[in-house]
Amino acid sequence: MAISASEEAYRSVKERILSGDIPGGELLSEGEISARMGCSRTPVREAFLRLETEGWLRLYPKRGALVVPITPEERRHVVDARRVVESAAAARIAERGASPALLSDLSALIEVQLGRAAQGDAAGFAAADVDFHRAIVAKLGNPLLENFYDSLRERQRRMAAAAIGVDPVRVARSVAGHRALVDALAAGDAARFSVELVEHMKVVTERD
Repeated sequence: MAISASEEAYRSVKERILSGDIPGGELLSEGEISARMGCSRTPVREAFLRLETEGWLRLYPKRGALVVPITPEERRHVVDARRVVESAAAARIAERGASPALLSDLSALIEVQLGRAAQGDAAGFAAADVDFHRAIVAKLGNPLLENFYDSLRERQRRMAAAAIGVDPVRVARSVAGHRALVDALAAGDAARFSVELVEHMKVVTERD
Protein backbone atom coordinates (compact mmCIF):
# COMPACT_ATOMS: atom_id res chain seq x y z
CA MET A 1 0.00 0.00 0.00
CA ALA A 2 1.34 3.43 -0.96
CA ILE A 3 2.02 5.78 1.92
CA SER A 4 1.68 9.55 1.95
CA ALA A 5 4.68 11.84 1.58
CA SER A 6 4.11 13.00 5.16
CA GLU A 7 4.19 9.43 6.48
CA GLU A 8 7.30 8.68 4.45
CA ALA A 9 9.04 11.77 5.81
CA TYR A 10 7.99 10.87 9.35
CA ARG A 11 9.30 7.33 9.09
CA SER A 12 12.53 8.39 7.43
CA VAL A 13 13.45 11.10 9.93
CA LYS A 14 12.41 9.02 12.92
CA GLU A 15 14.47 6.03 11.76
CA ARG A 16 17.50 8.26 11.32
CA ILE A 17 17.03 9.58 14.86
CA LEU A 18 16.63 6.10 16.37
CA SER A 19 19.58 4.69 14.46
CA GLY A 20 21.83 7.54 15.55
CA ASP A 21 22.32 8.75 11.99
CA ILE A 22 20.97 12.11 13.19
CA PRO A 23 22.45 12.73 16.65
CA GLY A 24 20.76 14.55 19.48
CA GLY A 25 21.36 18.28 19.41
CA GLU A 26 21.44 18.54 15.60
CA LEU A 27 19.26 21.18 13.98
CA LEU A 28 17.23 20.01 10.98
CA SER A 29 15.60 22.18 8.35
CA GLU A 30 12.49 21.48 6.33
CA GLY A 31 14.38 22.42 3.18
CA GLU A 32 17.18 19.95 3.87
CA ILE A 33 14.81 17.04 4.45
CA SER A 34 12.49 17.91 1.57
CA ALA A 35 15.48 18.11 -0.82
CA ARG A 36 16.79 14.79 0.45
CA MET A 37 13.41 13.13 -0.07
CA GLY A 38 12.43 14.93 -3.26
CA CYS A 39 9.17 16.31 -1.90
CA SER A 40 7.71 19.68 -0.94
CA ARG A 41 8.15 21.19 2.50
CA THR A 42 4.52 20.67 3.51
CA PRO A 43 4.73 16.92 4.25
CA VAL A 44 8.05 17.46 6.03
CA ARG A 45 6.45 20.13 8.21
CA GLU A 46 3.64 17.70 9.05
CA ALA A 47 6.20 15.01 9.91
CA PHE A 48 8.14 17.43 12.13
CA LEU A 49 4.96 18.34 14.04
CA ARG A 50 4.22 14.68 14.64
CA LEU A 51 7.77 14.00 15.81
CA GLU A 52 7.57 16.97 18.15
CA THR A 53 4.38 15.58 19.67
CA GLU A 54 6.18 12.28 20.30
CA GLY A 55 9.10 14.08 21.95
CA TRP A 56 11.79 13.45 19.33
CA LEU A 57 12.02 17.01 17.98
CA ARG A 58 11.69 20.52 19.36
CA LEU A 59 10.54 23.04 16.75
CA TYR A 60 11.84 26.58 16.50
CA PRO A 61 9.89 28.76 14.03
CA LYS A 62 12.02 30.00 11.10
CA ARG A 63 15.07 28.18 12.49
CA GLY A 64 14.31 24.49 12.17
CA ALA A 65 13.82 21.45 14.36
CA LEU A 66 16.22 20.42 17.10
CA VAL A 67 16.70 16.70 17.65
CA VAL A 68 16.05 16.31 21.37
CA PRO A 69 19.20 14.90 23.00
CA ILE A 70 19.17 11.84 25.22
CA THR A 71 19.42 13.19 28.76
CA PRO A 72 21.02 11.46 31.75
CA GLU A 73 17.58 11.38 33.36
CA GLU A 74 16.08 9.60 30.36
CA ARG A 75 18.87 7.02 30.40
CA ARG A 76 18.33 6.41 34.11
CA HIS A 77 14.55 6.13 33.81
CA VAL A 78 14.70 3.70 30.88
CA VAL A 79 17.34 1.56 32.56
CA ASP A 80 15.42 1.48 35.86
CA ALA A 81 12.22 0.41 34.10
CA ARG A 82 14.03 -2.26 32.11
CA ARG A 83 15.76 -3.63 35.20
CA VAL A 84 12.47 -4.12 37.04
CA VAL A 85 10.77 -5.91 34.14
CA GLU A 86 13.72 -8.02 33.03
CA SER A 87 14.52 -9.13 36.59
CA ALA A 88 10.91 -10.19 37.02
CA ALA A 89 11.16 -12.19 33.79
CA ALA A 90 14.38 -13.85 34.98
CA ALA A 91 12.70 -14.83 38.24
CA ARG A 92 9.85 -16.44 36.32
CA ILE A 93 12.31 -18.29 34.07
CA ALA A 94 14.23 -19.51 37.11
CA GLU A 95 11.02 -20.92 38.61
CA ARG A 96 10.23 -22.90 35.48
CA GLY A 97 13.74 -23.59 34.24
CA ALA A 98 15.15 -22.03 31.08
CA SER A 99 14.16 -24.01 28.02
CA PRO A 100 16.84 -25.10 25.54
CA ALA A 101 14.89 -23.23 22.85
CA LEU A 102 15.14 -19.93 24.75
CA LEU A 103 18.85 -20.35 25.40
CA SER A 104 19.39 -21.23 21.75
CA ASP A 105 17.40 -18.21 20.57
CA LEU A 106 19.36 -15.87 22.83
CA SER A 107 22.68 -17.28 21.66
CA ALA A 108 21.57 -16.86 18.06
CA LEU A 109 20.73 -13.20 18.70
CA ILE A 110 24.22 -12.67 20.10
CA GLU A 111 25.62 -14.02 16.85
CA VAL A 112 23.36 -11.64 14.93
CA GLN A 113 24.78 -8.77 16.96
CA LEU A 114 28.32 -9.80 16.18
CA GLY A 115 27.49 -10.06 12.50
CA ARG A 116 25.90 -6.63 12.41
CA ALA A 117 28.85 -5.09 14.24
CA ALA A 118 31.27 -6.71 11.78
CA GLN A 119 29.29 -5.10 8.94
CA GLY A 120 29.47 -1.70 10.62
CA ASP A 121 25.70 -1.74 11.05
CA ALA A 122 25.12 0.20 14.29
CA ALA A 123 21.35 0.34 13.79
CA GLY A 124 21.19 -3.42 13.19
CA PHE A 125 23.32 -4.09 16.25
CA ALA A 126 21.05 -1.94 18.41
CA ALA A 127 17.93 -3.65 17.03
CA ALA A 128 19.37 -7.10 17.82
CA ASP A 129 20.20 -5.87 21.33
CA VAL A 130 16.56 -4.92 21.88
CA ASP A 131 15.40 -8.26 20.45
CA PHE A 132 17.67 -10.13 22.87
CA HIS A 133 16.17 -8.49 25.93
CA ARG A 134 12.64 -8.66 24.51
CA ALA A 135 12.97 -12.43 24.13
CA ILE A 136 13.62 -12.71 27.87
CA VAL A 137 10.69 -10.47 28.81
CA ALA A 138 8.35 -12.48 26.58
CA LYS A 139 8.80 -15.43 28.98
CA LEU A 140 6.94 -13.51 31.67
CA GLY A 141 3.68 -14.43 30.02
CA ASN A 142 2.26 -11.10 31.18
CA PRO A 143 0.88 -9.08 28.24
CA LEU A 144 0.59 -5.90 30.30
CA LEU A 145 4.26 -5.91 31.23
CA GLU A 146 5.25 -6.98 27.74
CA ASN A 147 3.32 -4.06 26.24
CA PHE A 148 4.92 -1.69 28.72
CA TYR A 149 8.36 -3.03 27.84
CA ASP A 150 7.62 -2.64 24.14
CA SER A 151 6.85 1.02 24.76
CA LEU A 152 10.53 1.43 25.69
CA ARG A 153 11.76 -0.26 22.50
CA GLU A 154 12.45 2.88 20.49
CA ARG A 155 14.28 4.59 23.33
CA GLN A 156 16.32 1.43 23.93
CA ARG A 157 17.34 1.36 20.27
CA ARG A 158 18.39 4.97 20.27
CA MET A 159 20.35 4.66 23.50
CA ALA A 160 22.19 1.56 22.29
CA ALA A 161 22.99 3.09 18.91
CA ALA A 162 24.31 6.27 20.53
CA ALA A 163 26.26 4.64 23.36
CA ILE A 164 27.63 1.56 21.62
CA GLY A 165 27.51 2.06 17.85
CA VAL A 166 30.03 -0.42 16.46
CA ASP A 167 32.87 0.60 18.75
CA PRO A 168 34.83 -2.65 19.28
CA VAL A 169 35.30 -2.13 23.01
CA ARG A 170 31.65 -1.34 23.71
CA VAL A 171 30.43 -4.08 21.39
CA ALA A 172 32.62 -6.57 23.26
CA ARG A 173 31.25 -5.34 26.60
CA SER A 174 27.66 -5.61 25.40
CA VAL A 175 28.13 -9.11 23.99
CA ALA A 176 29.98 -10.28 27.11
CA GLY A 177 27.09 -8.96 29.19
CA HIS A 178 24.58 -10.87 27.09
CA ARG A 179 26.55 -14.09 27.45
CA ALA A 180 26.68 -13.61 31.23
CA LEU A 181 22.90 -13.16 31.27
CA VAL A 182 22.42 -16.35 29.25
CA ASP A 183 24.68 -18.24 31.66
CA ALA A 184 22.67 -16.97 34.65
CA LEU A 185 19.40 -18.05 33.03
CA ALA A 186 20.85 -21.46 32.17
CA ALA A 187 21.85 -21.86 35.83
CA GLY A 188 18.40 -20.81 37.02
CA ASP A 189 20.01 -18.08 39.11
CA ALA A 190 17.71 -15.03 39.07
CA ALA A 191 19.77 -13.16 41.66
CA ARG A 192 22.89 -13.55 39.57
CA PHE A 193 20.94 -12.43 36.50
CA SER A 194 19.92 -9.20 38.25
CA VAL A 195 23.51 -8.47 39.27
CA GLU A 196 24.79 -9.14 35.75
CA LEU A 197 21.99 -7.01 34.29
CA VAL A 198 22.98 -3.98 36.35
CA GLU A 199 26.58 -4.36 35.19
CA HIS A 200 25.53 -4.94 31.58
CA MET A 201 23.39 -1.82 31.43
CA LYS A 202 26.35 0.36 32.35
CA VAL A 203 27.39 0.15 28.72
CA VAL A 204 24.56 2.54 27.81
CA THR A 205 24.73 4.75 30.92
CA GLU A 206 28.46 5.30 31.30
CA ARG A 207 29.86 8.01 29.06
CA ASP A 208 33.44 8.38 27.86
